[in-house]
Amino acid sequence: MYRFLLSRQWVIVTLVALLLIPVMIKLGFWQLHRHQHKVAQNQLIASSLAARPVPVTELTAPGRTLPRHDMWRTVTATGTFDTAHEVVVRQRTAADEQSIGYYVLSPLVLGDGRAVLVNRGWISAGDDLTKFPDVPAAPKGKVTVTGRMMADETTAYSGIKDTKGLPPRQIMLINSKELAKRMGRPTLGGYIEQTGPKPPGGTPELVPEPDHDSIGPHMAYAVQWWLFAAAVPVGWTILVRRERQDRAEAAAKEAGEAAEPSEPRESGDAGNGEEGTDDNGADGNGEDGRTEGSGEPADTTEPADPAPAGETPAPTRG
Repeated sequence: MYRFLLSRQWVIVTLVALLLIPVMIKLGFWQLHRHQHKVAQNQLIASSLAARPVPVTELTAPGRTLPRHDMWRTVTATGTFDTAHEVVVRQRTAADEQSIGYYVLSPLVLGDGRAVLVNRGWISAGDDLTKFPDVPAAPKGKVTVTGRMMADETTAYSGIKDTKGLPPRQIMLINSKELAKRMGRPTLGGYIEQTGPKPPGGTPELVPEPDHDSIGPHMAYAVQWWLFAAAVPVGWTILVRRERQDRAEAAAKEAGEAAEPSEPRESGDAGNGEEGTDDNGADGNGEDGRTEGSGEPADTTEPADPAPAGETPAPTRG
């Protein structure tokens, strides 16, 4: 009944279905984990932004990797900007998430001689990407900066490739250890994403607060993958039943055609023979005009009267 499942075609279909089910289940859990990560990150951002501001030296130190639970914490730092070691970070988007330009990264030298990197905001790239752009001047003298504490960027975390051979004072990733080597002074790990004071004229454009309200479509994708996984065996069963039904109907049709009797062939000679029997039938006794036991036809001519003596009989008409 189901022997067709052993055919090459159905073996391949079955193996593909068995392969798709665990793959789709795994993809569903992958999207679920992304959803959980997004929810946890939103909670961390919200709690960090709501926390009271603290001095930057309470969260980080030279060469230290900023813990994840300290990211987005509001910090303050007081010092003077070192514009001689100011750099720009390439391939960064503005608040509209469309315009491409630079982040302005300026070291702020603290009272103890250590430095902390400050992302002062976004500027347009301009026409010539091989030259250092026109950067709005940083405030002179001692200044207190407020901002969100961020960890050093890496290619693995940000997805940005650390391209080498860039024009002078241009970088791809914000990394306090690399810039400490350029400056030749101890630099705190991580950097500050400036939120205040606001620059005059709105340039550089301050980096907006990260989105921590939306959770994305990951949960919907997870459910979608699981529904696909459940649909595979259902679809396979429907195909098997349909194939079985089609084969059964084909077999019944063949059996019916084999059971029908063949039609007799008509012979013209047989018909003519019957008509001859009716037309040439014998007299009322049913004889056919032949004498019994003889193949010769019976002589039905009555004998003529004998001629009188001395007369020559007249010839009969043939």
